[in-house]
Amino acid sequence: MQKTVVKYVKGLSETASAFEKRNHKKYGGLNHICRQIEYDVKHGVTEKEVISMLQKVRNHPSYSELRKGNGSMERLKEVEVHFTRPRIEFQQKPW
Repeated sequence: MQKTVVKYVKGLSETASAFEKRNHKKYGGLNHICRQIEYDVKHGVTEKEVISMLQKVRNHPSYSELRKGNGSMERLKEVEVHFTRPRIEFQQKPW
């Protein structure tokens, strides 16, 4: 999960090859990243760990270079919003 978050927040480098750009377009969007994190949550990572990882990327000095990237804080905020908004649980109809 940590690798996924860091890769998304870092974004695509300016010297990316055509192959990297194509893969980023296909697999690098917010929906795909959130699905990967939700898969990790389903298989053992707690939501509390996800939130703490996002806060660590925002505040810890070891991620200072990552935060300097162009648009990285906006991407981090998008992921934070996705995982901190209230969840609506639907109940199944008895019929």
